[in-house]
Amino acid sequence: MDTTHPSPTAAGSGASATQAFLARQEGGAGEVSRERVATVVQAVLDGVREAIRTHEVTYPEFTAAKQWLIEVGESGEWPLLLDVFVEHEVEEVAARKQHGTKGSILGPYYLPGAPTLPSVTTLPMREDEPGTRLVFAGQVSDTTGRPVPGAELDIWHADHAGYYSGFAPHIPEGNLRGVVVADGQGRFEISTVQPAPYQIPTDGPTGKLIEAAGWHPWRPAHLHLIVRAPGCRPITTQLYFAGGDWLDSDVAQATKPELVLDPQPVSDGCVRAEYDFVLEPA
Repeated sequence: MDTTHPSPTAAGSGASATQAFLARQEGGAGEVSRERVATVVQAVLDGVREAIRTHEVTYPEFTAAKQWLIEVGESGEWPLLLDVFVEHEVEEVAARKQHGTKGSILGPYYLPGAPTLPSVTTLPMREDEPGTRLVFAGQVSDTTGRPVPGAELDIWHADHAGYYSGFAPHIPEGNLRGVVVADGQGRFEISTVQPAPYQIPTDGPTGKLIEAAGWHPWRPAHLHLIVRAPGCRPITTQLYFAGGDWLDSDVAQATKPELVLDPQPVSDGCVRAEYDFVLEPA
């Protein structure tokens, strides 16, 4: 991120992420059996207790952890914390039974309700949107190789300085967000700008944890996508950029070699990257 604008605060980003998450969960998460709750929660607690025993956690450390957990909740940072440090493992488990395009984490910055756009389109952006122009094109097909006509690509990403609309007050609402509808052959061509790497907000309790552990807070530049079509399992994924900073040390541990784009220059100040998505039956 640059210094032209103040970075979004952890509290502001946390509140926005929490509101967005709760809005998506209005229908509930579905029934979970008592047996499943008991099994998973018991395993989590056993892991915590084992860590306490193995590392001989002291009362001052335990008290500090309690205070930190309270601060995470009060700041609204649970979506940020869980998406950065936990979601990639949930996604890896889900991927064991999935075919087609590799998935990745959703992350905390998804917002529903982006405008519907045609197969050849430009994402909503400011008239003077800075950054390298990027044309992102490809095709959506099923696991038999047949095109998926009318597939939707819900796409969002940070701007050239690493800011997301809806989470940074100086970015217009809906900037660099859209739902692109592929044509009758499943093809799409999206004009946008190449996003920048960014660091997750560090002035809240998640940032305190990162600093205390001596970790870095950076994510590599990426495009977010949810690709969906009737009768197919939706894919939630991220696409990264070859040679980009932090690609091999993503704080969220969400990168995969199959998800790396290699944009090529096509004209002055413009690059093009292509990627084909494969959807499996629902």
